[in-house]
Order: sequence, then structure tokens, then C-alpha cells
Amino acid sequence: MIDVAGLSKRFGEVTAVKDVSFEAQDGRVTGLLGPNGAGKSTTLRILYGLLRPDAGRVRVDGVDVVADPRGAQRHIGVLPDNHGLYPRLTAREHILYFGRLQGVAEDKLGERADELIRLLDMSGIADRRTEGFSQGERMKVCLARAMVHDPRNIILDEPTNGLDVMTTRRVRELIGELRRRGIAVLFSSHLMHEVARLCDHIVIISEGIVVAAGTTESISEAAGEPNLEDAFVKLVETVLP
Repeated sequence: MIDVAGLSKRFGEVTAVKDVSFEAQDGRVTGLLGPNGAGKSTTLRILYGLLRPDAGRVRVDGVDVVADPRGAQRHIGVLPDNHGLYPRLTAREHILYFGRLQGVAEDKLGERADELIRLLDMSGIADRRTEGFSQGERMKVCLARAMVHDPRNIILDEPTNGLDVMTTRRVRELIGELRRRGIAVLFSSHLMHEVARLCDHIVIISEGIVVAAGTTESISEAAGEPNLEDAFVKLVETVLP
């Protein structure tokens, strides 16, 4: 479980995040929504230890991200918004390399790589260098890297951005499978229909603060709108300068 409480972060005169609190619980898909510049990316970067908050705390399975960032990172798999790959490594070599970085035992690593290659339908690309991969193929490699150490918490930043229909469907199926395995999934997206379809709980951030949290139905009802998209626009506009 990811537990965020009172999170704040400033960059000079700009307050990017102000008193943000939410939970991403085990076996639940939590969506993080917000317009560009809302504070989503800053929040996510604090969660996986790239930024230190000015106030508040983040705990991952009880481990404090600021006090013990490496310890917390062992409990998290991250698909960031920048999906960099080493072009001269094969897909399998990426998985093995990141597994070693995460401390996966060598006698378990090959088996884990094979499992992820099957799960993500990567058999056709597993032993090809990633240079020239399509966006969907690159995404699969990045997902495998994020999951190689079998974390109980997965953070996905725009996981279906730029993907074709078939790969998008496979990613959605994978998110459902992670939920069934009891993993806490936190992901950001700009696609309202995707969030409404996949998420058990939604957190909407605008101007660095949480403006709504709950199910699709509860957020729509509270905003007095018929669907999540209309509710999102109304709620975001209430805090815009």
C-alpha cells in the first residue's frame, strides 16, 4: 500500500503540490488525474524517491520514502513518463540487467525473465535489440523492467500513451491481472474513459491540491454531473486562478 499524507513541494515561488493526501490500497487500481501542471508528475516523483518533499510523508508498505528511499524502492515498480531504453541491449537483457540492479537472486532471474516475457507476450522480441522498437514494444520492455523484482506496488505514468489498440488492450488486461494478484496499482492518465473503466478509486489534483477523491460514481454525483469527464472539468475549474 502507498500512503501519502500532507505532501507539499515548492520550486522557488511556485507551489507545485500543497497538502496532498491519499492512499493506493492493495488489490485496488487508483487513478491520479489532473490537467497539465496540476502537480501529478511532482507527486509521482516524490513517491518513487526522485524528489524530496518540503512537508508531509510517503510510506510504501510501511517504509518511509524519505527516511529509507532504497528500502521503499524495493517495494515499488515504476513506469515513468520517460521510457528510456538502452538501444544495444535486447529486451531480455534489459530485464536481466534491471533484475540485478534490484537484487533479484541470480538463480531466480532467468525464470523471472521468462515469466515476464510470457505475461507480456514478448516472445517475438525478447532477443532483439531494442533499437527500432515500436512504441508498444518499448512499453512492454519498460513494464517488464518495472515488474522484474515482483513488487507489491506498481506506479504507471501514462501507460497507454501513444499505443495502438491491441497493445492498449493488453496493458489494460495486465492492470486487471495485477489487481487480481492483490497488487496496489497507481496510474495517471488523461483518458477519462480509461480511468472510469479501470479504477476502483480516483484522486483528482488541480493547482497542487486534491479537489476530489472517490469512485467514478461518487465523484460524478458530488459534482452534479452525468459522467467523470464533465465532473473533472467542473471540479478543476473551481480552483483555477
